[in-house]
Amino acid sequence: MTNTITYEFPLNEKIRTFIRLENLFQQFIHFSEADSVIDKRAAISCLLDIIAIFKRTDLRAEVLKELNHQSSVLKKIASHEGVNTGKLHEILDQLEDISNKLYAYNGKVGSQTEENELLQSIAQRSSIPGGAFSFDLPEYHHWLNQDESVRAQDLQNWSQPYIEVNTALEFILNFIRNSRPPKHELAEAGFFQVSLDKAQPFQLLKVTLDKSLGCFAEISGGKHRCNIRFMEPTQDSKRARQSVNDIPFSVTRCFF
Repeated sequence: MTNTITYEFPLNEKIRTFIRLENLFQQFIHFSEADSVIDKRAAISCLLDIIAIFKRTDLRAEVLKELNHQSSVLKKIASHEGVNTGKLHEILDQLEDISNKLYAYNGKVGSQTEENELLQSIAQRSSIPGGAFSFDLPEYHHWLNQDESVRAQDLQNWSQPYIEVNTALEFILNFIRNSRPPKHELAEAGFFQVSLDKAQPFQLLKVTLDKSLGCFAEISGGKHRCNIRFMEPTQDSKRARQSVNDIPFSVTRCFF
């Protein structure tokens, strides 16, 4: 287990949505691979959140735009001295393969899943605390008690339209997160201000600190300037307070 903890702060709404989806997909995959009823309930809950995000925006278009941008950037550096052209072409082939799969998808991603009667009924009742119990949704209770092979196949079918998008998101976010080296800084009395070059299209801020420091990073701001406050949890359930100590940390200004 690592001795550090990293806090991420998206600098635009697109990256914010991408990271939320990434986290939901990770949870969905984790719970769908387990076979208890509780795990399957958690998997369905994650899937419904994924569907809700896809309903709000044309994510396929946003993802394709970002894939095309990254491909363009990589092609520009192909002729730079010291570039591993073999590895670069391998990455470009992966980008093209992912993009082609998204372009080949007919219609809106997940439209059939969105219209699934069972999932719709679960989503409606889930807005009520505890509303998706057996006496509220007997069909859902019936599904939860099917053989694991049936439940696993259904989850695979329902999630399949979104999996290609998830693969693309992992690719995109990996490039962004590793696009720049970290810079070591010191937050005097628990506060640090990050200035961002307006000429650069920064997408994400990463703050990493040692777990032993006993504080967490609270980040606020926008695409030109961000404030980082290192906060110490309190024992009396009150709001955490800003540390009075000088906190060493590293910050990564990410864009690709």
